[in-house]
Amino acid sequence: MKLNKNLMAQMRAVSRSFWRKGPASAKVAVQAALKNASTLQRATQRQMRGIGVGAPLNASDPFEAELGVKLPGKFTDGSHATAAGSRDYKLYVPASLVGNAAPLVVMLHGCTQDPEDFANGTGMNELAEEMACLVLYPAQSKAANPSRCWNWFNAIDQQRGQGEPSIIAGMTQAVMELYPVDPDQVYVAGLSAGGAMATIMGTLYPDLYAAVGVHSGLPFASAHDLPSALAAMKGEFQRASTPGRALPIIVFHGDQDTTVHPANGDELIAQGARHAMADPAVEPGRVPDGHAYTRTVHQRDDGTVHAEHWLIHGAGHAWSGGTSRGTYTDGRGPDASREMLRFFRTQR
Repeated sequence: MKLNKNLMAQMRAVSRSFWRKGPASAKVAVQAALKNASTLQRATQRQMRGIGVGAPLNASDPFEAELGVKLPGKFTDGSHATAAGSRDYKLYVPASLVGNAAPLVVMLHGCTQDPEDFANGTGMNELAEEMACLVLYPAQSKAANPSRCWNWFNAIDQQRGQGEPSIIAGMTQAVMELYPVDPDQVYVAGLSAGGAMATIMGTLYPDLYAAVGVHSGLPFASAHDLPSALAAMKGEFQRASTPGRALPIIVFHGDQDTTVHPANGDELIAQGARHAMADPAVEPGRVPDGHAYTRTVHQRDDGTVHAEHWLIHGAGHAWSGGTSRGTYTDGRGPDASREMLRFFRTQR
């Protein structure tokens, strides 16, 4: 509860700062609040590990570090520029890619992370070898956000052809031109702020992406500035109608997440499943020696799955099933990376 109280106090300070000094000072304050919250959460988890119930959250802890994984594919650096700006990226091209048109998964990291950290924590490159898909990791710049958060709450960054969405979409299209990508199998996923941006990308570019994966993220247009962003993180988000058709979506959220309230996951599914016709199927489960979870599946009339919601019991703000080689991971499962790829392969 200490994490939640400290974060709430800083949120109140941000709101006061916004009205006294304007959005510039509030932006710095909200980034500090998020950074302090994540630092305390990692420290708390390390303490909990001593009594056998903690989840590894930071690979910089020597007691949690795992050996690096040597993969046969190529993990290359690149950059893409548009009128809205430029961003670097990393692209994993698996050795198992043999010339046939392959799926492409765009992975958007969370605050304080970078592509390499996100790739290490999610294990997505290892799965890319197994399933012969490319993985693109756009990198947020410190110039755009000192904490490397995607600016999902800015008005310009919630519009097609503008801001960060235009850069990410342009980057996706550039990779599709350079590599044998199946245009019917392009997907976008993300964690936290990256999950919120993944929702934006799927909403604004349904002609580019076939499905969306969101872990611990927020709904489309749930905020319009910094104070409303902080409210949305607490579960007090705006409910906005989403333009166009709702893309197939798979959502993971821990029911003990004190950084982004689990109500955000509920709303993501409510938006995404609005075209589902049949009653949802609720399937409880448990990972051996890991977390219990509830998986809710929304199907269309023809039996195809349009939305999946994985509520992970006892989990916080961390990528489910990830490895301690990256930050913000919880190795007690279920495996969000594998389940997202499984879901994506059913959507075209």
